[in-house]
Amino acid sequence: MNQLSLNVLAITIFTLTLSSLLGPMINLNPAIPAAVAFIILGLMTVDTLQWDGRGSAFGLGVLASLSPQYRDRLLHHEAGHFLVAYLLDIPITGYTLNPWDALKAGQRGQAGVSFDDGAIATQLQQGTLSAQWVDRYCQMWMAGEGAEQLVYGSAEGGADDRQNLKLLLNRCLPLGSKDWQAKQKWSLLQAETLIKEHWSAYEALVSAMRQNLSVDDCMETIKQHQA
Repeated sequence: MNQLSLNVLAITIFTLTLSSLLGPMINLNPAIPAAVAFIILGLMTVDTLQWDGRGSAFGLGVLASLSPQYRDRLLHHEAGHFLVAYLLDIPITGYTLNPWDALKAGQRGQAGVSFDDGAIATQLQQGTLSAQWVDRYCQMWMAGEGAEQLVYGSAEGGADDRQNLKLLLNRCLPLGSKDWQAKQKWSLLQAETLIKEHWSAYEALVSAMRQNLSVDDCMETIKQHQA
């Protein structure tokens, strides 16, 4: 069960426990919380086993997207990924900024930038992925968090990005040399430096993605505003 499902489960248990405690005070039938718990847990089980957590991710994404502040922060976060991937020659295949488009694109109901990872997957299987490309992908994964910190002074997103970075390092680094925190900090610093060095391109990219321009148009926008 992923972290998102665990969070939903914790909220559900807390809410049902509170309902059980307050039930006698408000004349709530004890069968109602039990029935609700059975239905929710059943749906979560199906979501986890059959849909790989897409249902819970989609539902929470829809709720979060109702906030203009969340949508703006998400836009700046994903623009960070997009810009750094472009600058480091990581092939970009698409991006989504709302749960509906993400679900249609097969991204577990979560918005994000998608990449052509066929080459890296092959190299990982063969054990031939170079340290240079490991560094590039680590910087790309931390670029969303870096963009948030530069724009807002803090980062709220990035948990999945850090998990992806750890998974990559787990497969590429020798046992005993997997210092996650040191690599995250280095990658975050490098990503922030790239964004700051191409700040005008980053701001233009944010504007282009806000208009939902195509990937090619977004890349052309970066070219026109590169330092």
